[in-house]
Amino acid sequence: MKSLVTLILGGNRGDRKILLDSAVDALASKYELVNKSSVYETEAWGGVAKGLFLNQIIQIKTDQAPLNFLAFIQQVEMSLGRVRDEFWGDRTMDIDILFWDDLIIDSPTLKIPHPYMKARKFVLEPLNELSPDFIHPVLGKTINVLLQECKDKSKVRRIKK
Repeated sequence: MKSLVTLILGGNRGDRKILLDSAVDALASKYELVNKSSVYETEAWGGVAKGLFLNQIIQIKTDQAPLNFLAFIQQVEMSLGRVRDEFWGDRTMDIDILFWDDLIIDSPTLKIPHPYMKARKFVLEPLNELSPDFIHPVLGKTINVLLQECKDKSKVRRIKK
């Protein structure tokens, strides 16, 4: 049985739109693309990165194991010029797993649901577009409620469906 995996993709270096489209294409060439949000231009989060990001949520179906899937998305990041030289720094592409169905994984290499999503408006806005009623398996709240409770005041602007 295939799992529904929800990802956020984004970057703030290079041609952001081409890189975002290339990441979506790379994932859709290997997995079943179920849904995708609009593209959002967002302020950097975490105080390290400087430029504006383009972000998008996608949902795919896979029968691959989570750690194997993680290795694949890290390969996609690297193929698009990702260099991991500064934590939360500027980057061409970042792909994070937000949800894997309603699975909870807490290992040194992978944490699902993503542990910072509830504090990040740039995640919650596009996620709310796709899945406002999805209940976070750890917090027990819908995405819509998490967005309403989010204290992040950074600018998040929908730019394209």
